[in-house]
Amino acid sequence: MTDFIPQAIDVPEGDVTFFSEFFCRRDADRLLVELRETTTWQHESITLYGKSVMMPRLTAWYGDEGTAYTYSGLRNVPMHWTPALVEVKRAVELHTGELFNSVLLNLYRTGQDSVAWHSDDEKEFGENPVIASVSFGATRMFQFRHKKRKELKSSIELTHGSLLMMKGETQHHWLHQIPKTMKKVGERINLTFRLVRRLDNC
Repeated sequence: MTDFIPQAIDVPEGDVTFFSEFFCRRDADRLLVELRETTTWQHESITLYGKSVMMPRLTAWYGDEGTAYTYSGLRNVPMHWTPALVEVKRAVELHTGELFNSVLLNLYRTGQDSVAWHSDDEKEFGENPVIASVSFGATRMFQFRHKKRKELKSSIELTHGSLLMMKGETQHHWLHQIPKTMKKVGERINLTFRLVRRLDNC
């Protein structure tokens, strides 16, 4: 990791900070290769507006036992942590003071892979979830849009080895996405660390 200064992102009613060089280039290059090769990638289908569609990216869910959660009709059961994931997780926890028990990985193969507008507001993540998003590989644009005040927008380029932290009421008030791009871009791997809470069904 390198010395870094956090950059606050302008998202009213949210709490978002960005570390552009959380991992140095050498470590980021190494982790990109390790994550690409050691992750069990899946091409899943999800339910949108009552229809089953293939995700425009590859995904993988890893975590502690008991950290399964459901998204768009898809039940995510965690696989066991790999050494590369543990390394990234420990680095993020050490420098943020937050604890995580699970991670969602996304592999964007080309500029045509994307993720649509959404909030990470599943009930398993608690009332005010903390999301730590680490990026390796090609730079992609990350966009914010306020849920009620449509004129409020923000965006930032997520670079190789960077860390984006979303905390507080961010998921209550803001949507985010990775849009498609016509630019020629290489592969990008994104890790979003979360804390899945056990739900009381009684």
